[in-house]
Amino acid sequence: MKKIKRILKSKFFLFTALLLVFFYVNNSSLFVKRDAGAPYLLAHRGLAQTFTMENIANDTCTAERIYPPEHPYLENTIPSMEAAFQSGADSVELDIKPTKDGQFAVFHDWTLDCRTPAAGKTSDYTMAQLKELDIGYGYTPDHGKTYPFRGKGTGLMPSLREVLELFPDRSFLIHIKSNDAAEGKQLAEFLSVRPKEQVDRLTVYGGDEPIDALKAKLPGIRVMSMATMKSCLIPYIAAGWTGYIPSACERTQLHIPEKIAPWLWGWPDKFLNRMDGANTRVIVVGGDGSDFSSGFDSPEDIKRLPSGYSGGIWTNRIDKIAPLYGK
Repeated sequence: MKKIKRILKSKFFLFTALLLVFFYVNNSSLFVKRDAGAPYLLAHRGLAQTFTMENIANDTCTAERIYPPEHPYLENTIPSMEAAFQSGADSVELDIKPTKDGQFAVFHDWTLDCRTPAAGKTSDYTMAQLKELDIGYGYTPDHGKTYPFRGKGTGLMPSLREVLELFPDRSFLIHIKSNDAAEGKQLAEFLSVRPKEQVDRLTVYGGDEPIDALKAKLPGIRVMSMATMKSCLIPYIAAGWTGYIPSACERTQLHIPEKIAPWLWGWPDKFLNRMDGANTRVIVVGGDGSDFSSGFDSPEDIKRLPSGYSGGIWTNRIDKIAPLYGK
């Protein structure tokens, strides 16, 4: 008993106890006031057809595995973006690919073979030629028995210029689909002549090399890549318990898998406040980050988030999620 009393009175014990109290108080959301407004909703490819994620890979033709259509919209098109914003999206994610004539087409796949009747890459065609393709050609919910969008997608592949001119006041997350630095330089040149207030509403993510090239020419733009994520989160995990925010966490975007997020110092509210202070947007995606991340697409998905969560949410079904928050 005397030995226990000596330990309890020791400086080491007191220091350890105080340190544990500091850990808790400095990283607990119980003592944090945060605006409990609706989450920031990011619509993946606009309002798109959804598909099974089972055994999916980078080159999987997702148009061949869609569920029976519940709406008439195709991903990465002007109508799908309009529908997403009208449904309550705060931002729309879109994919870009280079064209033969130096433009960017808004299109997801590595090749045209899956969704269109054409073959090859977007870079084999001019933007005008891509406009002639039926991008609804390959969609089928029943292994090729029916093609509900065939003949309905001609002219629907937009250019990035069209999107930004039609939605000058909207926020977009632009996805560079390659790891080619040249695409980052090309995008920087394109965005450098856009209005500054519009560029400030954009975020660009993709491979490390194109993002580095883009950031070198447009240092003020918000970007995200695997490298930027690591340079922010690794030092934060090491020292964030003190409240330290690495400089790499400033003015960027973080996509954090839901199963990883609870291990971050201060999660959720204190962490979100810290990132708000660094002008960084936090988006939670489904899964654990080891494979393709899913979105939050149903009320059941939303229940997995912390009560009152007011950060960002990635969703493939903005039409189902936004009404849950009155959007």
